[in-house]
Amino acid sequence: MAKLKLGPLPKFGTVRMTIALPEPLKDELERYAAEYSRLYEPVEAAALIPHMLEAFMRSDRGYRSRKAQAARGQVR
Repeated sequence: MAKLKLGPLPKFGTVRMTIALPEPLKDELERYAAEYSRLYEPVEAAALIPHMLEAFMRSDRGYRSRKAQAARGQVR
């Protein structure tokens, strides 16, 4: 059985935000949450969003490069 890219969720403190999603994206997120719940543990779709965003930013090479440059004081 194939595992999902988003593995078990870590526990962190939270900050509440409100976002607007297009309906097709919301539907897809709910399908993903259903599959996640089947493979790991029951979860609401909204609980996956922060972890998906974190995974996206972690995998964005351009962002990581600029973040590293900023840490070295090299960003203009």
